[in-house]
Amino acid sequence: MIPVCRLADLPAGASVRVDTTPPVAVFNADGELYAIDDTCTHQDASLSEGWLEGCLVECPLHAASFDLRTGQPTCLPARRPVRTHRVTVDDGIIHIHLAVEEGTAA
Repeated sequence: MIPVCRLADLPAGASVRVDTTPPVAVFNADGELYAIDDTCTHQDASLSEGWLEGCLVECPLHAASFDLRTGQPTCLPARRPVRTHRVTVDDGIIHIHLAVEEGTAA
């Protein structure tokens, strides 16, 4: 379990990058928290710097889009999913639980 930030510091529509190996992006999509690997599987771009719309994040480099719930790409040029990670909130602090296998939350 890795602490990320206070829930109050991640408003709806915002994201934060966590410098783990590999880096993880945590998103607040309209009050729901999601965590995925931060690097686009098409090319090395930070998804935390992308555009969030509902449960989708669009890569800032070539507009590949990923579903935050599953990590699956929703359009080209990305073809491979990003790993998803479980998110919990304890005493107002957001925590991520790193997944051990690709595409599965811990």
